[in-house]
Amino acid sequence: MINHSTKSTIVSNNTKFAFIFDMDGVLVDNMHMHARSWVEVFMDLGLEGMDPDRYLRESAGMKGLDVLRHFLDPNISETDADRLSELKDFLYRVMYRETMCPMPGLESFLDHAASQNIALGVGTGAGERNIAYTLGIPGLRDRFSAVVGSHQVQHGKPHPETFLRVAEMLGADPANCIVFEDALPGIEAANRAGMQAVALTTTNPAEVMSQCSGLLDVVADFTAITPDIIIEKLCGTCNSRSGESIQKKPCKNI
Repeated sequence: MINHSTKSTIVSNNTKFAFIFDMDGVLVDNMHMHARSWVEVFMDLGLEGMDPDRYLRESAGMKGLDVLRHFLDPNISETDADRLSELKDFLYRVMYRETMCPMPGLESFLDHAASQNIALGVGTGAGERNIAYTLGIPGLRDRFSAVVGSHQVQHGKPHPETFLRVAEMLGADPANCIVFEDALPGIEAANRAGMQAVALTTTNPAEVMSQCSGLLDVVADFTAITPDIIIEKLCGTCNSRSGESIQKKPCKNI
Protein backbone atom coordinates (compact mmCIF):
# COMPACT_ATOMS: atom_id res chain seq x y z
CA MET A 1 0.00 0.00 0.00
CA ILE A 2 1.34 3.44 -0.91
CA ASN A 3 2.00 5.80 1.98
CA HIS A 4 0.32 8.92 0.58
CA SER A 5 1.82 11.24 3.19
CA THR A 6 5.31 10.23 2.03
CA LYS A 7 4.36 10.69 -1.62
CA SER A 8 3.14 14.18 -0.76
CA THR A 9 6.46 14.95 0.93
CA ILE A 10 8.41 13.81 -2.12
CA VAL A 11 6.38 15.95 -4.49
CA SER A 12 5.95 19.06 -2.37
CA ASN A 13 9.63 19.40 -1.46
CA ASN A 14 10.71 19.09 -5.11
CA THR A 15 13.60 16.97 -3.87
CA LYS A 16 15.22 14.58 -6.30
CA PHE A 17 15.74 11.27 -4.55
CA ALA A 18 17.78 8.45 -6.02
CA PHE A 19 18.10 4.75 -5.29
CA ILE A 20 21.50 3.26 -6.11
CA PHE A 21 21.68 -0.52 -6.22
CA ASP A 22 24.67 -2.76 -5.96
CA MET A 23 24.13 -5.50 -8.54
CA ASP A 24 25.34 -8.89 -7.31
CA GLY A 25 23.54 -9.99 -4.16
CA VAL A 26 21.04 -7.13 -4.47
CA LEU A 27 19.38 -7.17 -7.88
CA VAL A 28 19.99 -10.91 -8.09
CA ASP A 29 20.77 -13.42 -5.34
CA ASN A 30 23.96 -14.70 -6.92
CA MET A 31 26.80 -14.05 -4.48
CA HIS A 32 27.11 -17.72 -3.61
CA MET A 33 27.90 -18.39 -7.28
CA HIS A 34 30.52 -15.65 -7.39
CA ALA A 35 32.10 -17.02 -4.22
CA ARG A 36 32.19 -20.57 -5.56
CA SER A 37 33.80 -19.47 -8.82
CA TRP A 38 36.50 -17.48 -7.00
CA VAL A 39 37.22 -20.45 -4.74
CA GLU A 40 37.64 -22.70 -7.79
CA VAL A 41 40.17 -20.28 -9.29
CA PHE A 42 42.08 -19.94 -6.02
CA MET A 43 42.18 -23.70 -5.52
CA ASP A 44 43.59 -24.13 -9.01
CA LEU A 45 46.34 -21.65 -8.08
CA GLY A 46 47.19 -23.59 -4.92
CA LEU A 47 45.70 -21.18 -2.36
CA GLU A 48 44.80 -23.12 0.77
CA GLY A 49 42.26 -22.25 3.47
CA MET A 50 39.90 -20.49 1.07
CA ASP A 51 36.14 -21.04 1.20
CA PRO A 52 33.05 -19.16 -0.02
CA ASP A 53 32.19 -17.79 3.44
CA ARG A 54 35.62 -16.24 3.82
CA TYR A 55 35.40 -14.67 0.38
CA LEU A 56 31.97 -13.18 1.08
CA ARG A 57 33.00 -11.91 4.50
CA GLU A 58 36.21 -10.22 3.43
CA SER A 59 35.84 -9.03 -0.13
CA ALA A 60 32.32 -9.17 -1.57
CA GLY A 61 31.75 -6.08 -3.68
CA MET A 62 35.40 -5.43 -4.47
CA LYS A 63 36.83 -5.16 -7.97
CA GLY A 64 38.53 -8.31 -9.26
CA LEU A 65 41.96 -6.67 -9.05
CA ASP A 66 41.39 -5.81 -5.39
CA VAL A 67 40.13 -9.34 -4.64
CA LEU A 68 43.24 -10.89 -6.13
CA ARG A 69 45.56 -8.47 -4.35
CA HIS A 70 43.76 -9.15 -1.08
CA PHE A 71 43.86 -12.95 -1.22
CA LEU A 72 46.54 -13.95 -3.69
CA ASP A 73 49.31 -11.45 -4.37
CA PRO A 74 49.42 -7.78 -3.31
CA ASN A 75 51.74 -7.11 -6.26
CA ILE A 76 49.82 -8.94 -8.98
CA SER A 77 49.87 -7.07 -12.27
CA GLU A 78 46.70 -5.69 -13.79
CA THR A 79 47.25 -7.88 -16.84
CA ASP A 80 47.40 -11.08 -14.77
CA ALA A 81 44.48 -9.92 -12.63
CA ASP A 82 42.37 -9.26 -15.73
CA ARG A 83 43.13 -12.74 -17.06
CA LEU A 84 42.18 -14.47 -13.80
CA SER A 85 39.08 -12.30 -13.37
CA GLU A 86 37.90 -13.27 -16.86
CA LEU A 87 38.38 -16.94 -15.99
CA LYS A 88 36.42 -16.53 -12.78
CA ASP A 89 33.62 -14.63 -14.55
CA PHE A 90 33.34 -17.34 -17.19
CA LEU A 91 32.92 -19.98 -14.46
CA TYR A 92 30.31 -17.80 -12.75
CA ARG A 93 28.23 -17.28 -15.90
CA VAL A 94 28.25 -20.98 -16.68
CA MET A 95 27.15 -21.96 -13.16
CA TYR A 96 24.43 -19.31 -12.84
CA ARG A 97 22.92 -19.18 -16.35
CA GLU A 98 20.05 -21.59 -15.70
CA THR A 99 18.85 -20.12 -12.41
CA MET A 100 19.36 -16.34 -12.57
CA CYS A 101 16.32 -14.18 -11.82
CA PRO A 102 15.57 -10.86 -10.07
CA MET A 103 15.57 -10.71 -6.27
CA PRO A 104 12.12 -11.42 -4.76
CA GLY A 105 9.98 -8.29 -4.75
CA LEU A 106 12.48 -6.28 -6.80
CA GLU A 107 10.39 -5.71 -9.93
CA SER A 108 7.43 -4.36 -7.96
CA PHE A 109 9.78 -2.21 -5.88
CA LEU A 110 11.36 -0.71 -9.01
CA ASP A 111 7.95 -0.08 -10.59
CA HIS A 112 6.80 1.74 -7.46
CA ALA A 113 9.99 3.81 -7.28
CA ALA A 114 9.71 4.81 -10.94
CA SER A 115 6.09 5.90 -10.39
CA GLN A 116 7.38 8.23 -7.64
CA ASN A 117 9.97 9.75 -10.00
CA ILE A 118 12.81 8.36 -7.93
CA ALA A 119 15.95 8.11 -10.05
CA LEU A 120 17.39 4.59 -10.32
CA GLY A 121 21.02 3.64 -10.79
CA VAL A 122 23.45 0.76 -10.35
CA GLY A 123 26.90 0.94 -8.78
CA THR A 124 28.74 -2.37 -8.90
CA GLY A 125 32.19 -3.87 -8.67
CA ALA A 126 31.36 -6.11 -11.63
CA GLY A 127 32.92 -5.70 -15.05
CA GLU A 128 31.29 -4.75 -18.33
CA ARG A 129 30.48 -8.29 -19.50
CA ASN A 130 28.89 -9.39 -16.21
CA ILE A 131 26.86 -6.19 -16.07
CA ALA A 132 25.43 -6.83 -19.53
CA TYR A 133 24.81 -10.47 -18.57
CA THR A 134 22.89 -9.63 -15.39
CA LEU A 135 21.05 -6.46 -16.38
CA GLY A 136 19.95 -8.16 -19.60
CA ILE A 137 17.73 -10.69 -17.86
CA PRO A 138 13.93 -10.25 -18.09
CA GLY A 139 12.67 -7.91 -15.39
CA LEU A 140 15.82 -5.77 -15.28
CA ARG A 141 16.25 -4.49 -18.84
CA ASP A 142 16.12 -0.71 -19.27
CA ARG A 143 15.28 -0.09 -15.61
CA PHE A 144 18.26 2.12 -14.70
CA SER A 145 19.27 5.58 -15.89
CA ALA A 146 22.89 5.24 -14.77
CA VAL A 147 25.14 2.20 -14.43
CA VAL A 148 28.73 2.32 -13.16
CA GLY A 149 30.98 -0.74 -13.08
CA SER A 150 34.57 -1.55 -12.21
CA HIS A 151 35.80 -0.59 -15.68
CA GLN A 152 34.56 2.99 -15.16
CA VAL A 153 36.23 3.86 -11.84
CA GLN A 154 39.77 4.09 -10.58
CA HIS A 155 38.98 2.92 -7.06
CA GLY A 156 36.61 0.07 -6.16
CA LYS A 157 34.56 -0.28 -2.99
CA PRO A 158 35.00 0.52 -0.12
CA HIS A 159 36.13 3.72 -1.85
CA PRO A 160 33.06 5.92 -2.49
CA GLU A 161 33.91 6.69 -6.13
CA THR A 162 31.42 4.21 -7.61
CA PHE A 163 28.39 5.56 -5.75
CA LEU A 164 29.41 9.21 -6.13
CA ARG A 165 29.73 8.77 -9.87
CA VAL A 166 26.26 7.21 -10.10
CA ALA A 167 24.81 10.10 -8.09
CA GLU A 168 26.48 12.59 -10.43
CA MET A 169 25.10 10.82 -13.50
CA LEU A 170 21.61 10.84 -11.96
CA GLY A 171 21.89 14.51 -11.00
CA ALA A 172 21.15 13.76 -7.35
CA ASP A 173 22.72 15.13 -4.18
CA PRO A 174 24.50 12.30 -2.32
CA ALA A 175 22.51 13.20 0.80
CA ASN A 176 19.33 12.31 -1.12
CA CYS A 177 20.67 9.00 -2.40
CA ILE A 178 19.93 5.66 -0.76
CA VAL A 179 22.23 2.72 -1.47
CA PHE A 180 21.02 -0.89 -1.48
CA GLU A 181 23.93 -3.17 -0.57
CA ASP A 182 24.67 -6.69 0.62
CA ALA A 183 28.42 -6.42 1.25
CA LEU A 184 30.41 -4.77 4.02
CA PRO A 185 32.78 -2.93 1.64
CA GLY A 186 29.70 -1.59 -0.16
CA ILE A 187 28.11 -0.28 3.03
CA GLU A 188 31.41 1.38 3.90
CA ALA A 189 31.52 2.95 0.43
CA ALA A 190 28.01 4.33 0.96
CA ASN A 191 29.04 5.75 4.35
CA ARG A 192 32.05 7.44 2.82
CA ALA A 193 29.92 8.86 0.01
CA GLY A 194 27.64 10.52 2.57
CA MET A 195 24.74 8.25 1.65
CA GLN A 196 22.54 6.13 3.87
CA ALA A 197 21.89 2.52 3.00
CA VAL A 198 19.53 -0.41 3.14
CA ALA A 199 21.39 -3.66 3.85
CA LEU A 200 20.32 -6.97 2.33
CA THR A 201 21.21 -10.18 4.14
CA THR A 202 22.02 -12.26 1.04
CA THR A 203 25.76 -12.20 1.80
CA ASN A 204 26.04 -11.53 5.53
CA PRO A 205 23.52 -12.34 8.29
CA ALA A 206 21.38 -9.61 9.81
CA GLU A 207 23.37 -9.55 13.04
CA VAL A 208 26.51 -8.67 11.07
CA MET A 209 24.93 -6.08 8.79
CA SER A 210 23.10 -4.36 11.66
CA GLN A 211 26.46 -3.43 13.20
CA CYS A 212 27.16 -1.09 10.28
CA SER A 213 26.46 2.62 10.60
CA GLY A 214 24.33 4.69 8.26
CA LEU A 215 21.61 2.06 7.79
CA LEU A 216 17.93 2.80 7.28
CA ASP A 217 16.91 -0.87 7.33
CA VAL A 218 18.16 -4.46 7.16
CA VAL A 219 16.06 -6.77 4.98
CA ALA A 220 16.16 -10.21 3.40
CA ASP A 221 14.81 -9.00 0.04
CA PHE A 222 12.43 -6.38 -1.40
CA THR A 223 9.16 -7.99 -0.37
CA ALA A 224 9.02 -6.33 3.06
CA ILE A 225 9.78 -2.71 2.06
CA THR A 226 8.43 -0.05 -0.27
CA PRO A 227 10.08 3.08 -1.68
CA ASP A 228 7.71 5.19 0.44
CA ILE A 229 8.88 3.58 3.67
CA ILE A 230 12.55 4.04 2.76
CA ILE A 231 12.12 7.70 1.76
CA GLU A 232 10.13 8.34 4.93
CA LYS A 233 12.96 6.89 7.02
CA LEU A 234 15.52 9.04 5.20
CA CYS A 235 13.45 12.19 5.70
CA GLY A 236 12.84 11.29 9.34
CA THR A 237 16.56 10.88 9.93
CA CYS A 238 17.31 14.23 8.32
CA ASN A 239 14.59 15.98 10.29
CA SER A 240 15.73 14.45 13.58
CA ARG A 241 19.15 16.02 13.07
CA SER A 242 17.57 19.49 12.57
CA GLY A 243 19.50 20.05 9.39
CA GLU A 244 22.89 19.25 10.90
CA SER A 245 25.36 17.31 8.80
CA ILE A 246 25.40 13.60 9.60
CA GLN A 247 28.84 12.24 10.40
CA LYS A 248 29.38 8.77 9.03
CA LYS A 249 31.80 6.27 10.46
CA PRO A 250 32.90 3.48 8.14
CA CYS A 251 31.35 0.08 8.52
CA LYS A 252 33.85 -2.36 9.98
CA ASN A 253 34.82 -5.38 7.91
CA ILE A 254 34.00 -8.07 10.46
